[in-house]
Amino acid sequence: MNIFDFAYLRDAPPNAVTLIHVVVILLFAWLLFRISRKLIHTLRAHMGGRAATAENIRRIDTLAHVSRYVISSLITLIASMMILSELGVSIAPILGAAGVAGIAVGFGAQSLIKDYFNGFFILLENQIHEGDVVEVSSKTGVVEKVTLRYILLRDFEGSVHFIPNGLITTVTNKSRGYAYAVIDVKIAYRESIDEAFDVMRKVGSEMRASADYAAKMVEDIDIAGVQDWADSAVVLRCRFKVIPLEQWGVRREFLRRLKEAFDARGIEIPYPHVTIYVGQDKSGIPSALRVLKTKKDS
Repeated sequence: MNIFDFAYLRDAPPNAVTLIHVVVILLFAWLLFRISRKLIHTLRAHMGGRAATAENIRRIDTLAHVSRYVISSLITLIASMMILSELGVSIAPILGAAGVAGIAVGFGAQSLIKDYFNGFFILLENQIHEGDVVEVSSKTGVVEKVTLRYILLRDFEGSVHFIPNGLITTVTNKSRGYAYAVIDVKIAYRESIDEAFDVMRKVGSEMRASADYAAKMVEDIDIAGVQDWADSAVVLRCRFKVIPLEQWGVRREFLRRLKEAFDARGIEIPYPHVTIYVGQDKSGIPSALRVLKTKKDS
């Protein structure tokens, strides 16, 4: 028995009955769209209210977006098959042809299939959320959208990158748990390293005690020590443990305050120097002095 065989339609013309059935299917599909979106929205709000961290909220938003996409696709597919059936089009041959065509298309669309498989596992393994700052396929930016087929990134310049999931082999997520603001500080060779360390600790302590950065900095400054002997400077390395996505702001503010502190203490921040070595002969006399001596003797 057909679920659309209502009593008042039995005497209606066949074309009118089919049209009414199609309209009912479309209305039913539209109702399912509305109900599914409402349920997903309610569930997301409920789970978001119970989420303990911003990371969990971003994951809930990502899953909600993907769920809407999958449910919408299923409703559209089922409604289309029912409408075809009402119009007298046999679905079985279509499904059979779709199976054969799917095999043929599968060979030519392996990259597309790979995109969907990779996208599924990226979501399953909780690698990326909407709102994360990530580096994938040599592109870095904020994740604005995650689907089963691609990831949409917006970089610092505002450029938008669509990255197919099949091209993603390594994900560097800069938004998980905590981050480190790693900072290299250069001082002149004549300066005292211990004095520079003291100034760096003082500036770091003042930053962490300030109202603007107390909630962003998890731990006090960690000074690694002398990182390198550069051409014109001694490189000192330090880092701050901060909450996710605050490493860049903390780094900029620390360098700004450290510049003022170094200026107040007279600690030189060097610029490149060039020393010209003119060489010397085996007697130890520099070549330039030997030329001057030769001219004087002559």
